[in-house]
Amino acid sequence: MFEKKETIYKKKDRETWLAIRSLLKEQGFKAVSDGHYLQDSVMACGCGAKLDPRDFGAKGKADHDIYYIRVRLNDVQPALDLIRQNGLVAEVKSTEDLTRDAALKAEELRTD
Repeated sequence: MFEKKETIYKKKDRETWLAIRSLLKEQGFKAVSDGHYLQDSVMACGCGAKLDPRDFGAKGKADHDIYYIRVRLNDVQPALDLIRQNGLVAEVKSTEDLTRDAALKAEELRTD
């Protein structure tokens, strides 16, 4: 009933998450856990409300969720092989990397 699972996908990319999720379902993988959660902290704005200024751009509300997929330990390698065969990339990023400021990421790339 309760089996240990491993994360095979964790990223801020809804489209790939949906594609991998549906592929695993079509191929009959059992006990797949998937979902999403908000990890970003909301920046304070001048009016005291917890409004995120990034949500008021030209494209509307931004997606700040982190999407994940976990499979049983026995299914990790077959699932990753299936994902690669279909041209998708299963990527697991650390939470620190996912929530780091884009400006800091760009600065680190310039200094390397």
